[in-house]
Amino acid sequence: MLLKTFGWSFAITVLGLALAGVLWGWQGLAIVGILSVLEISLSFDNAVINAGILRKMNAFWQKIFLTVGILVAVFGMRLVFPVVVVAITAKLGPIEAVSLALNDKARYQELVTSAHPAIAAFGGIFLLMIFLDFIFEERDYKWLSWIEKPMAKMGKLDMLSVIIALVVLLVTSMTVATAAAHGAGDKSATVLLAGVAGLLTYLVVGGISGYFEEKLEEEDEEGDEPAAAPAKKGTGAAVGLAGKAAFFMFLYLEVIDASFSFDGVIGAFAITNDIFMMALGLGIGAMYIRSLTVFLVRKGTLDDYVYLEHGAHYAIGALAVILLLTIEYEIHEVITGLVGIALIALSFGSSVARNRREGKPGESSGETTEVASGV
Repeated sequence: MLLKTFGWSFAITVLGLALAGVLWGWQGLAIVGILSVLEISLSFDNAVINAGILRKMNAFWQKIFLTVGILVAVFGMRLVFPVVVVAITAKLGPIEAVSLALNDKARYQELVTSAHPAIAAFGGIFLLMIFLDFIFEERDYKWLSWIEKPMAKMGKLDMLSVIIALVVLLVTSMTVATAAAHGAGDKSATVLLAGVAGLLTYLVVGGISGYFEEKLEEEDEEGDEPAAAPAKKGTGAAVGLAGKAAFFMFLYLEVIDASFSFDGVIGAFAITNDIFMMALGLGIGAMYIRSLTVFLVRKGTLDDYVYLEHGAHYAIGALAVILLLTIEYEIHEVITGLVGIALIALSFGSSVARNRREGKPGESSGETTEVASGV
């Protein structure tokens, strides 16, 4: 099963590294390899979050996620997105932006970096909403009950996550105004606008997918028509979403993936400003994240290790805060990656300890469990 799931990733890695060696020599091969590792380390929590959503979808849409989705992730976010950012920031046409990326790499890097406040505000607020909606929801399993119990009670207040996100955005936008004193220009309006756009994107895409998901589940319960196909064993979902529900869930997944890729794309400029090296290296890493997502779904890992989703969502919350802080302060990508990996490792360890106490290592008992310490 491991080879079947990661086979394409292994093949792309071999071909990608070989291509890098042919085009750019040993130095280019090393850079592409480093970028691949960077992407995997920064996006491991992304795989866990994606798996929690992907397991709700039927086999057809899971394949779409692996095929069409990877094209969007690799070519869209890792190659086209930086060029589009430059085109908008510098008010250039698409051809001029591509020419700039190929012929004046230093200027291209400068323009992408100058757009970082808007990118970080959009991605930071979008990811913050994912974390807030998770922490405010009442759920059967609680990892850090001393945090999650009171948060679940507070979550009964309507639109609380939106209110908190807006307050965070306002504070952030007022804080970055100090950048003007350092000669960087007042970015507060840009940050505010981009953050609102991130919030609206989350509400629209998440709201539409949630609406169709609930509608299809209601139809399935009433027995009106086969709106969704039965999910395979180990997916952790009663039905596999299809049709409009799956389509909007797919869009939601792509936006999440885009938000996770922002720090990777910006961080890659610390290693190279060659857009093709960047796309190849980050693309290889993205392939492994996609394969890992499918592996987690097929193995039913989130059902067996029930605190993994908690750890991934806490990692998302940390990434959201880090993204917003990078508007004003420089934070190394290694810190971002280590924080996410540490939180997921802790949640995995807690899951293993819980399973041993239940006498079912590697399996979930299906009972409500609360862990006071979380470790």
